[in-house]
Amino acid sequence: MRALIRYTVAILFFLIVSAPVMGGGPWPQKKGHGYYKLFQYWVIADKHYTDTGETDPNVTTGYFSTSLYAEYGISGRLTGVVYFPFFARTYYNNTISATTGEEIIPGDDLNSVGDIDLSLTYGLLVNKPIAMSATLLLGIPSGKTDGGELETLQTGDGEFNQMIRLDVGKGFTVNKVNMYTSAYAGFNNRTNGYSDEFRYGFEAGATFCNSKLTGIARFIGIASFQNGTATAASDGASLFSNNVEYLTFSPELAYHFNENWGVSVNYNTVFFGKLIMANPAYSVGIFLQI
Repeated sequence: MRALIRYTVAILFFLIVSAPVMGGGPWPQKKGHGYYKLFQYWVIADKHYTDTGETDPNVTTGYFSTSLYAEYGISGRLTGVVYFPFFARTYYNNTISATTGEEIIPGDDLNSVGDIDLSLTYGLLVNKPIAMSATLLLGIPSGKTDGGELETLQTGDGEFNQMIRLDVGKGFTVNKVNMYTSAYAGFNNRTNGYSDEFRYGFEAGATFCNSKLTGIARFIGIASFQNGTATAASDGASLFSNNVEYLTFSPELAYHFNENWGVSVNYNTVFFGKLIMANPAYSVGIFLQI
């Protein structure tokens, strides 16, 4: 049963880190300008995709994080980006016998910070019909990896990863509606025996109602290089699974109160996956553009 708990917690973690919380696209911030967002993300899951892509039930578990995301224009081409989950909570419910109704394993919980991402994005093509940028992302292992009574709960994976990413995009107008589309591809180098990853994504957005309402559709995927040595969590030897793969769909709506302030809501679901949760995730946030 402990292996099941470890497995549940591990695949939850990978859904969390895969959540498309943000994405500045290929357009860097103007010098001295910024985008700042405070948001709440959560997922509650009672099933998951296995390492063969099938779905299995699991102990109901949940993850909640309160995070700050910030972009700041250092120059006309260079933008600094910080993602800081300053409060993260994960838990799993009691395990109850289906025949006797007795408690088999008590639930557990962990409160901590999560893993921090620091990025620099450089505009390769700016003020052109096609925008292009390159990003270097450093994933700081600031979360906990062994919390709770059984030390099976985590708010971070404990590995330092470095990702390089290339974004391209184009803005255009259709029937007086401002729209854009963008795509990216990246290579994520991971330490501590975790497999490296190929990350990719596509999104399109449109602004309506006198620029008050923006709708966005995102598709985000990960493919593992299967070159890691970290032990899979399913055998109980590791808190985190390795070789995660998926393709998610994440629509988002953002409403602008004025030219600076607004709110956004986001929904995440998985088209197919391995070692990730099969339940949807959500986020709600308030943002500031200055």
